[in-house]
Amino acid sequence: MTTTIPADATLDEIRLALAPAIADNAAFDGWSAAALNLAADGAGVDRDVAALAFPGAVSMIDAWFAHVDAQMAELLPPETLATMKVRAKITALVEARLAAVAHQREALRRAIALLAMPQNAVRAAALGWRSVDLMWRLAGDTATDYNHYTKRMILGGVYGATIAVFLNDESDGWAETRAFLARRIEGIMRFEKAKAGLAERTANLPSLSRFVGRLRYPAV
Repeated sequence: MTTTIPADATLDEIRLALAPAIADNAAFDGWSAAALNLAADGAGVDRDVAALAFPGAVSMIDAWFAHVDAQMAELLPPETLATMKVRAKITALVEARLAAVAHQREALRRAIALLAMPQNAVRAAALGWRSVDLMWRLAGDTATDYNHYTKRMILGGVYGATIAVFLNDESDGWAETRAFLARRIEGIMRFEKAKAGLAERTANLPSLSRFVGRLRYPAV
């Protein structure tokens, strides 16, 4: 489906509108100027303006991932997620993101190959973090301590491994991917339960840091 973009559209609006079409073309032309030009032509955007909006291949992938994140959030609004337990929320969010790219798996494969290049490592990590952070926030996570980071690192690993299975999954309704994801999510839940139990058991144990603090700053 071709979308015509207004002539006075901002660069951000152009990025948002062109991202899905670029991904469609990237399956055949890679994340390249050719894919961008085809998307721009289809939307009535000047090619030079499109090149200004997307200064490189990674910026195209960035915009597409942001579009996929938006689709994921749209598929699972707050009122839907509010009825689920945490495990179901995370599973549903990952599956929603996979569903959003299911018809563009070749574009995703090419995007991951490009992001895996050493020069793109920092940007790739930032894009991955953005997506898993959104998943946890949509799931209602409000942690601000070290749990904030551990949850996202663990989910990032699970999501990355799931994508690897997903890209080669030819089963009906990608059943193999769903089963793999379910096992990994179960692992996260066991870890979180064990971590919570450990925190509860050690809450009242003597703290070395508090002891050293008292030695340095004795009560008067």
